[in-house]
Amino acid sequence: MTAERAPSTGIIRWQRPSLIIGVIGLAIFLFGVFGWVVLEDVDRFEGRSTLRSWIFGILGNLARTRATRDGRAIPLSALEAADGEPAVDPAEFLPPSHPRWAGHWAKWPEPWPEEQLLTREALAHVRDAIDRLPEGQRAVIQLRDVEDWSSEEVCEALGLSDVNQRVLLHRARSRVRREIARHVERRRP
Repeated sequence: MTAERAPSTGIIRWQRPSLIIGVIGLAIFLFGVFGWVVLEDVDRFEGRSTLRSWIFGILGNLARTRATRDGRAIPLSALEAADGEPAVDPAEFLPPSHPRWAGHWAKWPEPWPEEQLLTREALAHVRDAIDRLPEGQRAVIQLRDVEDWSSEEVCEALGLSDVNQRVLLHRARSRVRREIARHVERRRP
């Protein structure tokens, strides 16, 4: 947040850059949509009010519709885990200083012995790992991977956008995969 002193009044005005960018983006969107709506609907103007009032009514309705839609959107930063732990351990990746493969996986995944994964103990461990997930991640992975719902069904049931659903599912699967890897490593001779 920045503070600026208005030159003529001496009043300090606080500004949030993200808010200003959001308002400018909204204005550009509304202006573009607004122009098309007015041009498409001008033949429906009945003359019960002034043309100016009718046009501002359209603008107000578009702004309310957009504000309602934007209110349902969740920023990706809000989807971060409550404990601040990344979905995948950073040690699993090559360092940024690597000459050719910076940020790539550090090693090929090793296949887990299937008999270890099919035991009751392993399945109970997976259930426990799912139960420890944050609520949103737990709901998405439960519906997608345990109950075999489609992504569209999960989005509709939980009121999520497709992008949010994919992010939550990726993070949930990464955490459960990490728990399975820890379990298998402990059991290896």
